[in-house]
Amino acid sequence: MKVTKITETEFRKMVLVSSKRLNSNAEFINSLNVFPVPDGDTGTNMNLSLASGEKYVSESTTSNVGELATALAKGLLMGARGNSGVILSQIFRGFSKSTAKKETLTAQDLADALSAGVEMAYKAVMKPTEGTILTVARKAAEAARKLVKTSDDCLAVMQAAYEAADAALQTTPDLLPVLKEVGVVDSGGQGLTFVYQGFADALSGRERQESHQPSVVEMDEMVNAEHHKSVQSQLHTEDIKYGYCTEIMVRLGAGRSVEHEFNYDDFYAALAAIGDSLLVIADDEIVKVHVHTEQPGKVLTLGQSYGSLIKVKVDNMRLQHETILEKDEEQAADEVEVNKELTGDYGVIAIASGDGVAKLFKSLGVTYILSGGQTMNPSTQDIVDAIKETKAKKVLILPNNKNIFMAAEQATEVVEVAAEVVPTKTISQGLSAMLGFDKDASLEENKAAMLAELDGVKSGQVTIAVRDTTIEGQAIKKDDYMGIVDGQIVVTNPDRQAAATQMISKMLDEDSEIVTIIYGQDGSETEAQAIKEAALELDEDIEVEIHAGDQPVYPYLISVE
Repeated sequence: MKVTKITETEFRKMVLVSSKRLNSNAEFINSLNVFPVPDGDTGTNMNLSLASGEKYVSESTTSNVGELATALAKGLLMGARGNSGVILSQIFRGFSKSTAKKETLTAQDLADALSAGVEMAYKAVMKPTEGTILTVARKAAEAARKLVKTSDDCLAVMQAAYEAADAALQTTPDLLPVLKEVGVVDSGGQGLTFVYQGFADALSGRERQESHQPSVVEMDEMVNAEHHKSVQSQLHTEDIKYGYCTEIMVRLGAGRSVEHEFNYDDFYAALAAIGDSLLVIADDEIVKVHVHTEQPGKVLTLGQSYGSLIKVKVDNMRLQHETILEKDEEQAADEVEVNKELTGDYGVIAIASGDGVAKLFKSLGVTYILSGGQTMNPSTQDIVDAIKETKAKKVLILPNNKNIFMAAEQATEVVEVAAEVVPTKTISQGLSAMLGFDKDASLEENKAAMLAELDGVKSGQVTIAVRDTTIEGQAIKKDDYMGIVDGQIVVTNPDRQAAATQMISKMLDEDSEIVTIIYGQDGSETEAQAIKEAALELDEDIEVEIHAGDQPVYPYLISVE
């Protein structure tokens, strides 16, 4: 089979197949996380980022491939989550600029576009690292440029790019020692390889049986991210277009009302026609659906036409939203007044999870809490919406997670107001940064002062290991607790309290004065008190504070200043 020209039809299919490929393999990509912590989200981030791009393409009515590529790039830009999602968006930003004036694509156009994507992605990363998605993208583009010298076949060029991407992926452990030590390939590179595989398969007409099916847990994470994406707590109730969050699980081929043999594309298209925030995961026996719609009955009926309903959940989002607003109004009136006094013309956004953590940030002058962090990185669009909601002339953003830096930076480039990112990597750093905030200073002065505050704080996190591994010479067993200090695992212990205490002992030095313990959903005030007593035994001269954070994933966030 030879494809000498990529038309609208081929390009739309390329985007759709690659989006489905990421969807089906998101959990597998997540599992490649180097650290054995319960927050591996590269697959989820790349999946949701490309899903946003695919949505923009599906909504475009143009027959011009260049315009479709522009729509893909725009959707990826606004939907980008995590650093991997942002880099993916930059690859296709470069791709779109190269193809902008092309009605169709030749093999040479395709090779040029892949190369332009690599150039854009490398420029977007401050310190490009080999052994990552960048290496995979570069090797794929090199292979495409080489083959196009002797072939005018788009399929052959894309197949060569995919095969080179896969080969490069296998070399990533040789380029990044930590990957070899843990025994995984680069997760972002794996995601891009699936995208290019999807492109090649779409051009060839191949249908590939997915080897890695997402779990129910992964589906739930993606559902949470979809809800998070809309920043619902900041919308007006009347702005909610589709009012019913509908989830069903169908056992395919079972029941008395089966009318059709299951076809993923037909099923997905029928649901897309009556709603949004659509997620569909299927294997040979089960299909699980999440969709926001005005017609939940139609979703149930459609499901029954393919099998029997084994789970149904329908929530009235407008009613839920009104309840949220009522609670927000009750709790926020005093805080908003205090925050305006503290910040003046400034809007200060902190990205965080947990009611207690949010209260700590607001008490220090933060005006807007964007829910997110581990396992739920906000998209560029989420951050743009948050900036607009502050209604401020100047905006500072505290990502509190290094995987949110790039999406936050992209958001500042999209909005019309002056905005700066203070690159805080942890909640503890974010709280410390606020001590340097001055409502009368310029954006640049504030950013510098807030960054200076980070020099005096050490950030520790306690969480559970999700698998056996060895990293940085340290053997870690599944279900042990780890103490992670400024990104490095320094302690493992089967006892959580002991892990926290041992971590604190490694954080303390002769200049330490204050230890702050923030306990999360899986921690407790009683255990936090015991950790405090243990810390005071280590150094009786320090001051120890305890706060309820309600944060997920990490039972304890501990800082030493």
